[in-house]
Amino acid sequence: MPRLIVIKGTDEGKQFDLNGDVLSVGRDAANRLRLHDTEVSRRHAEFTPARDGGYRVVDVGSANGTFVNNQSVRDVQLQPGDQVQIGQTVLVYSVVGSEALPRADLAERINLIARQDLELSSAIVRTISDTEGSRLLARPDAVEGPWLKGALANLGIMYEAAQASSHILDVNQLLERIMELIFRSLEADRGCIMLKKSAAEDASARLSLDQFEPKAVRWRDGQVHEEKIPVSRTIMEYVLREKQGILVSDASQDERFLAAQSIVHSGIREIICVPMKGRHETLGVLYLDTRTPVRDAAVAMRPPGKFTQDHLALAIAIAHQAALAVEETNYHQALVQSERMAAIGQTIAVLSHHIKNILQGFKSGGEILKMGLHDKDENLLKRGWKIVEKNQGKIYELVTDMLSYSKEREPNVETVCLNGVARDVVELLSERARELGVRLDLKLDDQLPRCLADPEGIQRSLLNVVINALDAVEDVDKPRVVVVTDREADGAFLRIRVIDNGAGIPPDRLGDIFKPFVSTKGARGTGLGLAVSRKVLREHGGDILVQSEPGRGSAFTLRLPFRAPQPTVPPGGTATRHVPIVPPPN
Repeated sequence: MPRLIVIKGTDEGKQFDLNGDVLSVGRDAANRLRLHDTEVSRRHAEFTPARDGGYRVVDVGSANGTFVNNQSVRDVQLQPGDQVQIGQTVLVYSVVGSEALPRADLAERINLIARQDLELSSAIVRTISDTEGSRLLARPDAVEGPWLKGALANLGIMYEAAQASSHILDVNQLLERIMELIFRSLEADRGCIMLKKSAAEDASARLSLDQFEPKAVRWRDGQVHEEKIPVSRTIMEYVLREKQGILVSDASQDERFLAAQSIVHSGIREIICVPMKGRHETLGVLYLDTRTPVRDAAVAMRPPGKFTQDHLALAIAIAHQAALAVEETNYHQALVQSERMAAIGQTIAVLSHHIKNILQGFKSGGEILKMGLHDKDENLLKRGWKIVEKNQGKIYELVTDMLSYSKEREPNVETVCLNGVARDVVELLSERARELGVRLDLKLDDQLPRCLADPEGIQRSLLNVVINALDAVEDVDKPRVVVVTDREADGAFLRIRVIDNGAGIPPDRLGDIFKPFVSTKGARGTGLGLAVSRKVLREHGGDILVQSEPGRGSAFTLRLPFRAPQPTVPPGGTATRHVPIVPPPN
């Protein structure tokens, strides 16, 4: 599905799905895509469906214009990855699940042929192991032959740069690693990476050096020096203006840079400076220099200087790889921010709904209490207080569930009798079951052993499940809930099963019932009970399983791995405490 993701601007992190209709964008609330950017026109542009299933962006006479990949446009077809700038806001156009070619077309481009007139073994002249690729790239100096050794050396650097780009998400750490790889192949004395500031708002404007800041600095010896690296503004401006990397073999004598005093005073002899070009824009520059005097070519029998055309090519390739990695990191951070904002929005909406219902209960109870006080009616006072008390319990349960779900913790284990836990829960809910007209039965396994578990967590989990079962059978004929304890056949797990004869759960809803804030009980539920219960059981190494058949009821099984308590006897004493013993795997 086509999607727009805001990666820069006031609305950073928001995302908008394009569903086949014309999507207007602007500052006015009437737009389907509203941006809170003061430089966006009230009705700025439109995203319109194209014939091929993609989208076009059309400027509708905005004051500041619309830009795609830093180019001013009036009407243009968008490609996945294009960056659309509207005012100070930048959006990325992406297509989720798109493919360059249909699978059927790809299959038609392959023709498998069989070789029947020659045995394969006689045709093979050389073989190589499938593990040799990584070994050759890791140790190019160990191979034989100068051509392969030189080719693999540069390829190995690119391979490591790609590996770093895919594993390091922090931009500063990534660029430090890139500089380390560069100095492994280039005999530079000093180097740095200057990256465009994120606060450089106008991507369409001409780049200036004030928009760049150093992100990685390195010296040949790998140490941090107090001296400052003199970076030539003249050369940086030339590279950015001409959009090309340069190799200066004798900078102090190059007439184009004679005015650059930093070069002359610092004794810089060689410079490599290349732009870090991403997919659509220049993100920074890579700057390397050397102050080593130029060798005597006649004596050394090789070209003067340490930098060559090959080094320049390698530098521009690594700079491009680094720029792509920076873009990917920024894109990833925007997606994370978008998902975080969506999750926060969903959480706030659900909690607001539940809290509003609870507050309404408090308000109703308070009004009845007020009437009872005014009329001195004891019955009204009892009714009002009962409503207030009930909603106090709801807010307590909501806060407790939120804390339990949001916090990772180790179970506070002790010796527990699951029969006792089940008996306590049934006793606690027996009055509620009687009010609802539900038959609540208890079937205990007398041979069930004690185990190590968190009694409070297990009791709360079972309480949530039994409450849900009571609610599920409220409207059925002859409602019944049974709580059963037993041990699995192999003895590895103890179980508490809660079986009801309610309406059951549709198959398409089974996958959602353990998700947070998903409730089938409307205003009566928080949507956190089952999520918290499963979390507690999984913290113990167990789980909650569910079987359900619409019209016949459901069975929830709380599985707890059996960890038998073992007494520890001190010398000359008796057993005083218990320690867990983890059984062998099944």
